[in-house]
Amino acid sequence: MELIKVKDYDAMSEEACAFLVERINRIENPVLGLATGSTPEGLYKRIIEKYNQNEVSFKKVKSFNLDEYVGLEKEDPNSYYYFMKDKLFDHVDISLDNVRVPNGVAADLKQECEAHEAGIKAAGGIDVQLLGIGANGHIGFNEPGTPFTSKTQVVDLEQSTIEANARFFNSIEEVPTQAISMGIETIMNSNEILLLVSGENKADALAKLINGEVTEDVPASVLQNHANVTIIADEAALSVVNGK
Repeated sequence: MELIKVKDYDAMSEEACAFLVERINRIENPVLGLATGSTPEGLYKRIIEKYNQNEVSFKKVKSFNLDEYVGLEKEDPNSYYYFMKDKLFDHVDISLDNVRVPNGVAADLKQECEAHEAGIKAAGGIDVQLLGIGANGHIGFNEPGTPFTSKTQVVDLEQSTIEANARFFNSIEEVPTQAISMGIETIMNSNEILLLVSGENKADALAKLINGEVTEDVPASVLQNHANVTIIADEAALSVVNGK
């Protein structure tokens, strides 16, 4: 596990952009696992800048998103499909035929989860999986207590996660209570994992990941068992790790 320490959110985003652009340019047909939320927004903004400067192309990229809310249509501004189009896909040369975000309104959600797994397998697996971490230690929407053997599935969101995501909605009542999420085993099967962590509110979770025991009570702790993990974290996120 490699830990890259940076000053702040902007520096984290810059470092992550350089990391991902290098992988996209080096790997022949890159398969990316992508994440949503406020953490990777700066990264996506910088990748678009690199694309506009002809420093990276997404023509050969396939992508699979970590998760999607159950019950939100693709066109819903709070859906993760909408987020990915708005923050990245609409601004680079990726084919939407090569993009897969779980369908949160599928008639058969179990079948949709199986289709997500099958798609990843058919693509040859994920080369680089981008992750954030929840304040409760979740990765994807795999809440504390999720088995490390889990595959893509429908999950119930913890109240703390619902409250954390309420800032993106008009009211907390609008926040979905379920999501489709890649499982922990699915994430761990990726060749390489890039974890981005910013802010003091993530400091306790990051400290447990780096220094704590590997336990399903802290889903992110499983990353200690992966052979190729890079963590890019800013000073605020590292404040507990550094004992400040």
